[in-house]
Amino acid sequence: MSELLETMDKDGVDYSVVLPIATTPKQSGSINRFAKEINGKDGIISFGSVHPLQEDWEYVLEEIKQDGLLGIKLHPEYQGVYVTSDEVKRILKKCEELDLYVVFHAGADIGMPEPVHCMPECLNHLLDYVSGDNIIAAHMGGWNKWDDVEKYLVRTPIRFDTSYVKGFLDKDQFRRIVRNHGAEKIVFGTDHPWQRAYEAIEYIDSIGLTDDELDKIYYKNAAEMLEINI
Repeated sequence: MSELLETMDKDGVDYSVVLPIATTPKQSGSINRFAKEINGKDGIISFGSVHPLQEDWEYVLEEIKQDGLLGIKLHPEYQGVYVTSDEVKRILKKCEELDLYVVFHAGADIGMPEPVHCMPECLNHLLDYVSGDNIIAAHMGGWNKWDDVEKYLVRTPIRFDTSYVKGFLDKDQFRRIVRNHGAEKIVFGTDHPWQRAYEAIEYIDSIGLTDDELDKIYYKNAAEMLEINI
């Protein structure tokens, strides 16, 4: 945590959202206790986590809400579940009921083999069950699956974040996704420590977006979502 705070100061970041992941059903308790402990301190906003296969998933989500956390992170690759599974669908329905955000690792994972558990087409299918207004698909909707993002997710209610796309996502395609999807549905992300904020900013600044689009991506959208007064 100290390293994150140090890089926030160096890179001019006022707030960071921490997204822990319960990779086994037994981990959510300790993870969420730590999330509650750090949330709201030193510019840290922590989400919680639940494993889709744990039996007390509903109680865990209610406790996350009661503890004042604003959402959860699901990582279908690390958690070993498909995004279209019944276990994930019930979590999404409960999070929508509780007004909790759900951030998905979306698309491929650079360190994990195929098959991909959270393809853009599968995220689109979830919109048959939930509105999608509270879903954020990381890595501009699906890491290294951006043609499918344009086909299945652009113009849906699902938000994207910009984490870990520098060096992988073509700038023209990034700009096209922003313009067609709407800058109001893109939030800044880095996937720290894999990429620093200054690296992501250098990349996004070079895309050719308008000042209004950049303001929305860099802080306005997140401030509204996270209830930060600016």
